[in-house]
Amino acid sequence: MDPVIGPPLQSVERLDVVEGPLTDGSSAGATWMLRGAVSFERYVRRAEHDELAARQPDLGRPEATRAALIPVSKSPAWWALPQDERREIFEERSHHIAIGLEYLPAIARRLYHSHDLDEPFDFLTWFEYAPSDAETFEQLVGRLRRIEHWAYVDREVDIRLVRTDA
Repeated sequence: MDPVIGPPLQSVERLDVVEGPLTDGSSAGATWMLRGAVSFERYVRRAEHDELAARQPDLGRPEATRAALIPVSKSPAWWALPQDERREIFEERSHHIAIGLEYLPAIARRLYHSHDLDEPFDFLTWFEYAPSDAETFEQLVGRLRRIEHWAYVDREVDIRLVRTDA
């Protein structure tokens, strides 16, 4: 776990990713829990959506035993901008989507939105990749952290994981 910007989360041995509601008490005793929702793509145009859908691999591929969970919070200045100005910074000037497309299909990803859930992070970014693509993933996150859009990040924690069968 690397606290890139801001404080870290408490260190843990294992991480459990749960899709859907937690109704059976399975989170009892958890050191921390992050919640997010898969939502509509806020800054994506139709052509970008179609290209992402065509190139995006499914999560859970057998060879993708490496993962990264990167929770991110944006500054109040980001959220004060109207949607069209956020899109302008996000893609027209920073090329966030275009950069991400360069790394598909080697790296699968899913974005969870948490901002409207009153969670400690605005977004939970989840990535999966094969060990042979670890350097490719480092290139991706390195490039994304250097774009204009990233200046609006006020907290980021980079958590790297290895999938086990247990």
